[in-house]
Amino acid sequence: MSHLTNREMEVLRYVVNGLSNIEIGERMFITEHTVKAHISSIIRKLKVKTRIDIAVLAILEGLVEKDKIEIQHIITE
Repeated sequence: MSHLTNREMEVLRYVVNGLSNIEIGERMFITEHTVKAHISSIIRKLKVKTRIDIAVLAILEGLVEKDKIEIQHIITE
């Protein structure tokens, strides 16, 4: 697995917690475009296809501590 930068790790943690690109940008004081660029880089480095894949792989590989996951959004139908 390729090394992620500190900023990419920060974005990854927010993705795991279910934040949108806009919400991530607001918390990191960066544009939505920059968030998208970080997510694209993470996807490429982790060799996955979606942000869901990012979250699953991050949890399974221990890239985030399970006790620090605070899901922000619950999807209901």
